[in-house]
Order: sequence, then C-alpha cells, then structure tokens
Amino acid sequence: MPDAGRLPSFGDMPVTAFDIAELRQRLVSGFGPIEHEVAGEKAASLGHHGRQVEKAMAALRAFDAAPGPPEERVVLLKAAAREVWKFFVQRESCGLRDQRDAIRHYGIPGEVLVRLGAIEN
Repeated sequence: MPDAGRLPSFGDMPVTAFDIAELRQRLVSGFGPIEHEVAGEKAASLGHHGRQVEKAMAALRAFDAAPGPPEERVVLLKAAAREVWKFFVQRESCGLRDQRDAIRHYGIPGEVLVRLGAIEN
C-alpha cells in the first residue's frame, strides 16, 4: 500500500506538487503554465494595440470634423497607419489572419490601409 505522505514517483524521478499542478493545468486548459502566461501577454498586448488604433481613428475623425492644415492630417494618417500596422502584427501573432472584421470594427479608412508597412526616410 502506498505511503499517504509521499508523493508518487515515475521511475527514479519523484513527481513534485508542481508537476501535479502543471499536469492539472494542462488537462483543464490544454496549456501549461508558460503557455498560459504567453497567451495572457498576447491578449493584453492585443487589447493595448486595439486601444491605440481607437485613439488614432478618433484623432483622425476629430481632425476631419474641424479641418486644419493639410500637413497635420498627413501626420495623423501616418500615425494611424503605424498604430494599425502594429495592431495587425499583434493580431497575426495571435492567429487572427483575416483583418476585415477589425477594419470594419475600428472604421479604418482606405487611406490609412494603403500606408501600412510604408517606411519613410
């Protein structure tokens, strides 16, 4: 009969409480603790970049509601394109390859989309 105070072992290797907790986590979620942490960081980053896109789109809409110098709008377009590009990269790292829903949700105009990935001197 096994000793109730001892942890089980696998061959010569004892099974620790951490091993049991990790196995339980994998069985429940399909992820181990490291994968779980990485998924959480990806989700947090995705949310952050989504908020940055919202801010950039709001700034562009505010400018269009009360137009100013054309050069200022170009600066806002470039900034919006940078934020959208970072957001799309983060979405892709999370496995979200189709950007059409995000484009509709955030109301990203074509003039921002054509600037994605453009590098200026």
